[in-house]
Amino acid sequence: MKKCLVIGVVLTALWSCQSDDAPAYTATPMPLDIPAFFASSILPPVIPLDNPQSVEGVALGKKLFYDPILSANGTQACADCHLPSNSFTDNRQYSIGSEGDVGTRNSMPLFNIAWNFEQRFFWDGAEATLENQIFEPVVNPTEMNNTWRNVTESLDASPIYPELFSAAFGTTKIDSVGVSKAIAQFLRTLISSNAKFDRHLTDQVPLTPEEQRGLAIFLDESRGDCFHCHGNPNTPLWTDNRFHNNGLDEFFTDRGLGAVTGDPRDDGLFKTPSLRNLAFTAPYMHDGRFNTLEEVIDHYSEGLVYSETISPLMKNVATGGVHLSPEEKSDLKAFLLSLSDQSFIENPVFQNN
Repeated sequence: MKKCLVIGVVLTALWSCQSDDAPAYTATPMPLDIPAFFASSILPPVIPLDNPQSVEGVALGKKLFYDPILSANGTQACADCHLPSNSFTDNRQYSIGSEGDVGTRNSMPLFNIAWNFEQRFFWDGAEATLENQIFEPVVNPTEMNNTWRNVTESLDASPIYPELFSAAFGTTKIDSVGVSKAIAQFLRTLISSNAKFDRHLTDQVPLTPEEQRGLAIFLDESRGDCFHCHGNPNTPLWTDNRFHNNGLDEFFTDRGLGAVTGDPRDDGLFKTPSLRNLAFTAPYMHDGRFNTLEEVIDHYSEGLVYSETISPLMKNVATGGVHLSPEEKSDLKAFLLSLSDQSFIENPVFQNN
């Protein structure tokens, strides 16, 4: 009896050691394809240790991004408000949900978000990670209007998703965390880096005289004064990823960051959007109030409105703006459009194929 007991203990110990030493499942690594001039000018992208990029994870995330299975009525996918042709936003002022409900904000474009060093997502910074940002639209009643329980049950019942989750994460268990991790992996691959101005920096593609003058206006504190929030040729993101009140309103029906922090000093502050791909992302601002790039430039030129939380960077608010001439406005627009990347919106790797 004692001999049997000893043998049993030894076998249990051996099994435990083998179980502990068994290698964890690892999908096929897929490092981001980081442009050389990004790597030389900005910090490496932010990738969570618990969600490394993988071939299988990105493939699953892309499938989920384009699949209306995430919405309650099976009619709306993430891509319906984030279309590749619009640099992963849409062309409506306000996004429309799966049940036809109209939101209150313009859909944000999706590119280069792996470099969001501030780690605040949405126009108002409501979420602290890209993975967390993915949870909310699924359950928002004016967006996908679903529940995560319903989502996971639908994915479990699918003939393809259990296998895809197993390939990505080594388990057929499907939950909201796995969904968010996979979509986040796909979104981090959306890198835009081939605009004309990028090629000007890397391959000496010449700018037109209008574009050159526009860049000078952009960098001139007494004229465009755009670089404080949107960076310069040495910072290829073209955003500081921070939050500013840029003089849109005197009073706020949408408090922006203030509604998240509860601090009235943050009222009217919204995330600085990147200036990349402006040719594809109209309408502009968090509420899509400006239909054209000309309207945006007019706002900063003579449309600034004072409020208690206005950014100190809006130095000319007392006179309504910087008062550019028509020629200066045209030149500034020409430069801004040189930041648009046609190859990004046409990249078949990002398309639903």
